[in-house]
Amino acid sequence: MNVTELARILKVSPFELRHLLPQMGFNIGQKAIKVDKMIAKKIIKNWPIFIAQIEKKKEAEEALKKEQEKSIKKENKPVGINKLVTVKELSSLADLPINIVLKELMKNGVFVSMNEKIDFDTAVIIGAGLGLDVFLKEENNEMGNASSGKEVLAEAIAREKKDELLERAPIVVVMGHVDHGKTKLLDAIRETNVVAGESGGITQHIGAYQVVRKNQRITFIDTPGHEAFTAMRSRGAKVADIAILVVAADDGVKPQTVEAFRIIEASKIPFIVAINKIDKPEADINRTKQDLSSKLNVIPEDWGGKTVCVPVSALEKKGIDDILDMVLLSAEVESANLKANPKSAAVGTVIESNVDKGAGPVATVLVQNGTLRVGDQLCYNGVIYGKVKALKNYKGETIEEAEPATPARVLGLKMLPEVGDILEVGEGEKIKMKKIAAKSKADRQTVSTSDNVDDNSLKLNLIIKADFLGSAEAIEESLMKVNTKKIKVKIIHKGLGNIGEGDIKRAEDSNAQIIGFNVRLQPQTEDLVREKNIKINIFSIIYDLIKYVKLEMKNIYKPQIIRKDLGRLKVLAIFRTENNAQIVGGKVIEGLIESNSLLEIWRDDSFIDKGKIDKLQSGKQDVNVVENGQECGLRYEGKPLIQIGDVLHLYKEEEESLDDLPV
Repeated sequence: MNVTELARILKVSPFELRHLLPQMGFNIGQKAIKVDKMIAKKIIKNWPIFIAQIEKKKEAEEALKKEQEKSIKKENKPVGINKLVTVKELSSLADLPINIVLKELMKNGVFVSMNEKIDFDTAVIIGAGLGLDVFLKEENNEMGNASSGKEVLAEAIAREKKDELLERAPIVVVMGHVDHGKTKLLDAIRETNVVAGESGGITQHIGAYQVVRKNQRITFIDTPGHEAFTAMRSRGAKVADIAILVVAADDGVKPQTVEAFRIIEASKIPFIVAINKIDKPEADINRTKQDLSSKLNVIPEDWGGKTVCVPVSALEKKGIDDILDMVLLSAEVESANLKANPKSAAVGTVIESNVDKGAGPVATVLVQNGTLRVGDQLCYNGVIYGKVKALKNYKGETIEEAEPATPARVLGLKMLPEVGDILEVGEGEKIKMKKIAAKSKADRQTVSTSDNVDDNSLKLNLIIKADFLGSAEAIEESLMKVNTKKIKVKIIHKGLGNIGEGDIKRAEDSNAQIIGFNVRLQPQTEDLVREKNIKINIFSIIYDLIKYVKLEMKNIYKPQIIRKDLGRLKVLAIFRTENNAQIVGGKVIEGLIESNSLLEIWRDDSFIDKGKIDKLQSGKQDVNVVENGQECGLRYEGKPLIQIGDVLHLYKEEEESLDDLPV
């Protein structure tokens, strides 16, 4: 029967029919023209029942969703935590039963005890499911008490008169799995070629860009896709109003897709799904939508859900206008929250920072309220960081001011801010400014040092030099994950900028290697490197850096020989005895035995001697393995001491792998 005819009988459109049938267990395909007659009869006969079941399921899902939303709204409790917090501490801070917190963790695939620690990003994700507004609690230092970024921005907007608030451009974060085409999508949007300038085609730090669509500005934040940059992705989502979740049509939902979605979910911002790479022959849009539905519970709008899914090809620049139109539509819905006062003193979030050879500390700031101008004095928690000497837009062009929702590179700072810091224009503490100005360049470039290794472990001492603060943080985070119980990475020093004489001397004093990331060795230090015989390696791709460090860890670790027990054999017969060998028969009574296994001879619970299996036979055929309950014959190399009734303990000796060591 023709699909159109069947739809007419059932009083629905062919399009609707094609989407309803899979929910009823009939996968006829989205492009099917005809339906088997028997199947068509079954559909017509049971149609009212099927429709009733679907409606009942929808009602149940809606009821559950409303209940969850109600629960979240009811709680919505702010909880401040440190970068690491035990599950018990989080439970106490949130005033929730420990079993509820553990259950939410397990739901998100995290299996820990109440005394184990979780990181900040994990706490944010599970907090969203518990109705908690988790924020990072900053420690007290010489710069005074720090408030959370969210509080600073909220207070800045709250101080403004409503009639002075104007609409600003929406800020959009682009997230997704590595290699699903996030940066390529931005390339297509901006009609530039950023990917070509990225090492290995991988975005390795946050970038911000602006485009114009229908005379309206849109600010985009590109976040890295590699797992090492989880913290940076999380920061990116927090300054955004709308998210685009990029999913490749040929690959579907992957682990980092799930991770990115959880961060978006925790940030409580609307999102659009861009189904990319539809130009590929293996692309399957419907399969991707099914993936979204089953793995993320994201129901596409054309499937009866609320999530807009836009098919795009970043390579062929298809669907780009559609995705921009959807962003503007979402911005229109969120317009009440997209307001700022351009006449006020500027407040903005640092989304990247680095030390420039010629300009010193440089920060990329996303202005979120007010207007940032050349000559403004920037402060962080009441401490002056410097006066704005110059501003540059994302194109590298010099500008005089940056309005709300505008990213700008700020030159003239006295000290390097952290990614995520909230900078404000205003009066600061002059005394502390003098202290900052008095610091040496080397000190300003220092990010941190790490004492992360106990004295009982073997250590690989490293000095890390990177181009950007975010990169340095990501490298340290990744290196901590390769630590084992017996050998660990110890970061002696972590800093920004090119490798200089101070780094060489520090490496000599601490017996450390220098690892550079997107930096160079200063020419004047080459002779010193040769003289001191310092090991220096520079990388442009983080995967290669981590791979190298793992190899170095293996080189300094002396592996142990591990015994792997295989099984036991009871000797039933002695067929032949030679000078240094015996041929015996027996039955495997436990486990299994393998050819070329080592063995121990045991008699009446007493150890006799050791040897090796030279040959193994079963049914007069040479074999490699004989399993429990089977009989076999074997040739034993060793002193001819085996007797009938002896039990042979079979085992292997293997060199311990670094990957086998516990963390």
